[in-house]
Amino acid sequence: MWVYLLRRLAMVVPVVFGISVLVFLMISLIPGDPASAILGAYATAENVAQLRSQLGLDQPLVVQYGLWVQGVLQGDFGWSYSLSRPVFDEVLERFFPTLLLAGTALILCAFFGVLAGVVAAVRQYGWQDQAITLLVLVGISTPSFFLGLLLISWFSVGLGWFPSGGMYSLFGDEDWLDLLHHLALPAITLAVVATAVLARLTRANMLEVLRQDYVRTARAKGLGERRVILRHAFRNAVVNVVPIIGIQAGFVFGGAVYIETVFQWPGIGRMLVDAIATRDILLVQGGVLLVAATYVLINLLTDLVQVALDPRIRGAA
Repeated sequence: MWVYLLRRLAMVVPVVFGISVLVFLMISLIPGDPASAILGAYATAENVAQLRSQLGLDQPLVVQYGLWVQGVLQGDFGWSYSLSRPVFDEVLERFFPTLLLAGTALILCAFFGVLAGVVAAVRQYGWQDQAITLLVLVGISTPSFFLGLLLISWFSVGLGWFPSGGMYSLFGDEDWLDLLHHLALPAITLAVVATAVLARLTRANMLEVLRQDYVRTARAKGLGERRVILRHAFRNAVVNVVPIIGIQAGFVFGGAVYIETVFQWPGIGRMLVDAIATRDILLVQGGVLLVAATYVLINLLTDLVQVALDPRIRGAA
């Protein structure tokens, strides 16, 4: 197990390095002068030249990347000129709300997606299977931001059951009940598409396992259907479902960018939208790098869980 873990960690390093290169290049190749955008009305030729020198924008791209990576490795992500504070402090402060939102959505996705997929497979061609398939098609086809606007219109504006945005009430105690009240709609919105995808793939994996000889043998022995499903079929199907959950984690973290904007959630996604608008390149680079590194870590954890469930994978990897 430790050899497999070390091997996977060794693979993480070049992945994170590649992500850092792509993030840096994408931000650097955006048209326009970041120094002029940051200074705005105060953008004189002298001020722009001075700020470009401070940001290292007057250096070649290779030198700029080297300076940025050197700072990141030392825990210095740079200075946010639009917020007048260190980038690392701002990103870290915004990371918890995003982690809370994405983590809640991922838990909802994993629970209801796997449950729906198992039920659909066990009741193949029944009304349960048809109803779940219809809901899956609707969930996959509905854009998350549009679903978020619909939920706000129905449950916030129309019924008044949930707040339309924010993480806490403007006037309140900011306790965990208030947090859950604000978390409900954005978490559900973020989880719908991922739940639909996971349900569809779980159904396919369960159907494949249910056709295996050992499942027919278990039924021939007279074992109860529930025991056959849970102890034989599901335990083997979940091995292939775990990596799918890891993939959906990337979708959830990526989708948080526009869901946080729709619901005014104070996380990294909303921060990135504001940072792109103000051309705060160091803030964008720091935020995207942290989200990407988190996604890589989640996939590493799902790989370890998959190996724990099926040790044969360790030898094949």
